[in-house]
Amino acid sequence: MNWDLFWKIAILALYVAGMLAIAFFTRKRSKTVGDTLLGNRSMGGWITAFAYGTTYFSAVIFIGYAGEQGYTFGFHSLWIGAGNAFIGAMLAWILLGRRTRNATVYLGTSTMPEYFAARYDDKKLKLFAALIVVVFLLPYSASVYTGLGYLFKSVFNIDFIWVVLAMAALTAIYFFFGGYFATAVSDFAQGIVMLVGVVVMIAFVFNYEAVGGFIEGLKNIADKRGELGLTVGADGIWQLVCLVVLTSLGSWGLPQIVHKFHTVKDEAAIKKATWVSTAFALIIGVGAYLVGCTAVLIFDNAAAVPVDQRIPELLAKTLPAGLLGLIAVLVLSASMSTLSGLTLSIASSAGVDIMKGYLKKDASDKAVNLTVKIVGVIVIAVSAGIAIYNDFFQQATGRATTIVNLMSLSWGVLAGSFIGPYVYGLYFKRASRAAAYVSFIGTLLITAALYIVSLTVPAAAGVLTAPAIGVITIAYSLIGVPVVSLFTRRPPAPLVEGVFAAQKLPVAEVKERGAEE
Repeated sequence: MNWDLFWKIAILALYVAGMLAIAFFTRKRSKTVGDTLLGNRSMGGWITAFAYGTTYFSAVIFIGYAGEQGYTFGFHSLWIGAGNAFIGAMLAWILLGRRTRNATVYLGTSTMPEYFAARYDDKKLKLFAALIVVVFLLPYSASVYTGLGYLFKSVFNIDFIWVVLAMAALTAIYFFFGGYFATAVSDFAQGIVMLVGVVVMIAFVFNYEAVGGFIEGLKNIADKRGELGLTVGADGIWQLVCLVVLTSLGSWGLPQIVHKFHTVKDEAAIKKATWVSTAFALIIGVGAYLVGCTAVLIFDNAAAVPVDQRIPELLAKTLPAGLLGLIAVLVLSASMSTLSGLTLSIASSAGVDIMKGYLKKDASDKAVNLTVKIVGVIVIAVSAGIAIYNDFFQQATGRATTIVNLMSLSWGVLAGSFIGPYVYGLYFKRASRAAAYVSFIGTLLITAALYIVSLTVPAAAGVLTAPAIGVITIAYSLIGVPVVSLFTRRPPAPLVEGVFAAQKLPVAEVKERGAEE
């Protein structure tokens, strides 16, 4: 009997059974749109923190970013993980958590497009934002499937297409029957798996013979990088800064991450979520990049290993079968929670913001809830299709868009479009709907123009990478929104004053606008 394969499959089967069980036992908690999207705004601090962290990190960081940036930048890549923890988690919760929770309760909104429409008193903003969410979260979702496909192909020797199809089917079942409450509960379980898995992964990878132990391994990595001439010059520092900004500050404009602020139940939960999510992000982020740094020691020629397959092959070399199955489940856990968050964001934009907002305004809550779930399943199928096509294209031509590029383009457009209107909507009373449109339209045009330049002008290719383009659009939004707002018509004063008054109240005292009338 092949015991190595047995342990791998056993661990995977236990995980799948556990996720399906959670979906089954929580199925009655997703009967309404509020249940499906927000868990009735009743999530505690620990559950919300783990939901935030597991949505933040996925196969993209473990397979794409750790494999590419850990090798390219070495120990400098740890700054990305630190930025994710202190800017993407801690500072985000401190500056945005309570204000978002109170503002969205007062405005009666459950999605980011709904928030824009209500805050800026313009229903067309909801449609525009919803279309951006639907179109540009798909590449990110596809990149998560791609990372899973490569890992499971390496660990279980299963063809890429079957891995992606199986994961898509599991995500669809889980999403359709579970809703947000199931997602939050499973995120907590998945977060524990991720924390344990990262610690185990670091321990075994650093104890691999070629690495030589943790302390000695750090020295060996530095020596090997010096021997290979892997230094970080001015261009490298620019790209590293772009990666830190995009993956940390850029997360402030991502609907699937901001969504977690909507669901937390009270001040105590917000404070707890702030520190727990920061610690979680620090362990996961720094741990993943630290493992990526060891590629220079484990491979004879790490640069020759395809970027998206570097970490799967590294783990296959360094971990025993049973633990390799655990690490596969680690990445699966990170990815499943991210996929459910992405799917929820896209499906809610299609079901709530587009269908209820424009196509059938008199649709019942039950009909909208069913629409959200059906659209979610369709989104999962399309995302899996993109990942399969990308792999097929790579096999046929030898070229493919890497996970990092897929994710960076997606994050860049979403963060550039939304971060200015979202953040200034909470802090700047004069923020105007004209400024929101300028942020949306300008980001799309800038991204398209710079991407074309990067493909057609050889000298620009090394500067205008996908992360750099994303950082440029984020800066454009953060600078452009307040400037345009100063010269354009502001939203109605009673609306704005009501939002800002609500943000100062204790969470328990905030009521939806018009509730007392």
